[in-house]
Amino acid sequence: MTRPKLTYFDTPTSRGEECRLALHIAGVDFEDVRIKREQWPALKPTTPYGSVPYLELAGLPRLAHSNAILVYVGRVHGLHPLDNFQAAQHEAMMAHVEDLRAKVSPTIRIVDATEKQKAREALVADYLPNWGTHAETNLGEGPFFAGQELHVVDLKLYMAVRWFAGGGVDHIPANIFAGFPKLTRVHDAVRDDARVKAWQASH
Repeated sequence: MTRPKLTYFDTPTSRGEECRLALHIAGVDFEDVRIKREQWPALKPTTPYGSVPYLELAGLPRLAHSNAILVYVGRVHGLHPLDNFQAAQHEAMMAHVEDLRAKVSPTIRIVDATEKQKAREALVADYLPNWGTHAETNLGEGPFFAGQELHVVDLKLYMAVRWFAGGGVDHIPANIFAGFPKLTRVHDAVRDDARVKAWQASH
């Protein structure tokens, strides 16, 4: 293996897509391995932590979990702070996004339509506004998390907001975070970045 290899589901979403974007923005020529859902049961036991994405680098063990991958790529390619405290602040916001996913993702697996609606309406009434408030409190004047420069944390925030903004999450309004201008600004700044647009246009 000569090129780094990133493995994730064949969808432009969530943890895998933010890692793809990080590698692309960093200028890394990587192998974008996209697996089908039917492949997952056989692949899962072979992964480092029973999950994707994971990153393979020549001569090194596979690196799993999106935050670890993002921080690694960010450190190597100037997309994550060198200052230890600033880096920790970025990583705290990245953990905040993972908290959001951990809260919302279980509702995807609810089979009963009425139960799913009830669960998501509860998120809309309480958890999601609170999550947005905490995110907003920890954002600066932008347009990105740390000012004028895009970092890997911004990709993660972008993917979190985009998840709902597309209107594809039943019973959660597409404008759920519209009342948070700093959070919205980060999303829009990443969306409008030429490198992000180039990746999305070609995939």
